Amino acid sequence: MAALSLGVDLGFGQPMEHALRQTLIALRVAERLGVDAEARAAVYYTALLVTVGCHTDAHEQAKWFGDDIQLKADKFSGYELRSKKMMLAGIKRVGAGYPPLHRFRLGLTFVLSGHREVDNMIEHHAAMARALGEQLNLPDDVLDALSAAYEMWDGKGWPGERGGEAIPLPARLAQLGEFVEVAHRVGGIDAVQALLRERRGGQFDPVLCDVVHAEARELLADIDTIVTWDAVIDAEPALAVTLRGREFDDALLATGNFVDLKSPYMLGHTRAVAELAARAALEHRLPQLETTLRRVGLVHDLGRLGISNAIWDKQGPLGPGEWERVRLHPYLTERMLHQSAALEPLGAIAVQHRERLDGSGYPRGCREVQSRLQLASSGRRTHTRRRRALRHAAWAPARRDVPGRRAGRLKIGRMPHETRRAPLLRSEQSDGRS
Repeated sequence: MAALSLGVDLGFGQPMEHALRQTLIALRVAERLGVDAEARAAVYYTALLVTVGCHTDAHEQAKWFGDDIQLKADKFSGYELRSKKMMLAGIKRVGAGYPPLHRFRLGLTFVLSGHREVDNMIEHHAAMARALGEQLNLPDDVLDALSAAYEMWDGKGWPGERGGEAIPLPARLAQLGEFVEVAHRVGGIDAVQALLRERRGGQFDPVLCDVVHAEARELLADIDTIVTWDAVIDAEPALAVTLRGREFDDALLATGNFVDLKSPYMLGHTRAVAELAARAALEHRLPQLETTLRRVGLVHDLGRLGISNAIWDKQGPLGPGEWERVRLHPYLTERMLHQSAALEPLGAIAVQHRERLDGSGYPRGCREVQSRLQLASSGRRTHTRRRRALRHAAWAPARRDVPGRRAGRLKIGRMPHETRRAPLLRSEQSDGRS
């Protein structure tokens, strides 16, 4: 979940570890309140997942507002969430990036009916965060808190069914930690205290605001310098739960499926790539690689969260700047996974799934890849998905970069003879194991 949170950070236009820092802040405030270990665990999971549902309708966000990442970044613009200024800022973004006539039509539709869809989006985000929690078998108190992730103390949040102490404490702490982290990173202690004074009793629990306001310097003293990943885990030793075998695979599948929700064109993509990669290992008489390649398939596209749907779902050719952002997504996958000892080896392979044997791939233009089978599986699934998208939706990006088009690239549906004979998975370990 911590790895997934890194991608969600990018999807909000925030630096990686934003969610980890907000989690650490929430845990520290919970400690000041004397919250017991079980309740702190609920705070931990809630704070990590509180915004995870916000990318599940990124396609619709891009349809209305252009760059969905910039839209979500506006959440921290300084305007109160239900204020007229925030509403006006959103209206100004309607149709961003579209031709003037289309933007006018879209704006008119938004004023008449589209604004209701946006309200429904925010309610939907909390429901989707809870859905992921259910797939991960999280406790009921966490699920309840995720359902109330966008409620506010004054009862004017989303869906507006709870207020005050009826909102679970983990949800109140997670929301406070989220905004405090951004305020501190952007403006320091003074900005944090100004935020608390402005939204005390409105968006935030006044008791929690008073605690953070009084102890802000102690709570936030090292938040910019510590290794956040380690600090969050060390703060809650009871959270060091190890998933093995089927549990680990199920957690990866749930995460991959959730990332696929970012675009309607990607539904089922993660599972299909994982199955193709695992099947390829068996067909090439390499059963020892089946599990590894299946897991790589499940995580290979996590970095898509860091790229706007204004690019992924664009109708028409991409510009050079947009292509450069697309080329980043395997790299982002690697960076999301590298801090976990269990996930780092998967990231080292996943980062190469867009490489090509002639060096024309990305992100590094490598001619040697650790897993030809993973490359072929990802390419074949992409080819199949794009053919369907072209047939049913005339999705323009599907016309680009179909693997195997140019000489020297890996052909779809058949691995070259020299590739089948080459080492399929190489390890960089010093003891020579593979």
